[in-house]
Amino acid sequence: MKVVIQRVSSASVTIENNLAAVIKLGLLVLVGIEDADSHEDIDWLCQKIVNLRIFADENQVMNLSVKDINGDIIVVSQFTLHANTKKGNRPSYIKASKPKVAVPLYEKFIERLEFNLEKKVQKGVFGADMKVGLVNEGPVTIIIDSKNRE
Repeated sequence: MKVVIQRVSSASVTIENNLAAVIKLGLLVLVGIEDADSHEDIDWLCQKIVNLRIFADENQVMNLSVKDINGDIIVVSQFTLHANTKKGNRPSYIKASKPKVAVPLYEKFIERLEFNLEKKVQKGVFGADMKVGLVNEGPVTIIIDSKNRE
């Protein structure tokens, strides 16, 4: 499972001109799921995301988590995180899970994130054509791959 985490002062998801999700201060999390992903990957990633210390404390040092600041999270599914660009110019998405596998893992990911954050998480719609808007604070963008836990 791969995630791109962006620290935001605001973020939103619009689907067919309808606002599906909106937050102020918090995290926008793009998540890519592959067939090899498991509940262990979900548990590890959700714990890491909620406790990642990337928000400024009173001394302007990145020392607080989204949970510490009572921030919000938007989760957006993004199969393109598993793009393989080794050959040619057209990315291959062969490693990205098909909806039959990905949807239950995506839903479990959101459920676990809500449990760890101790509040509701905003989300996009799996497989929808979404317009994602954000104001990245910093900018701070972090990429985590659950298969590479260094």
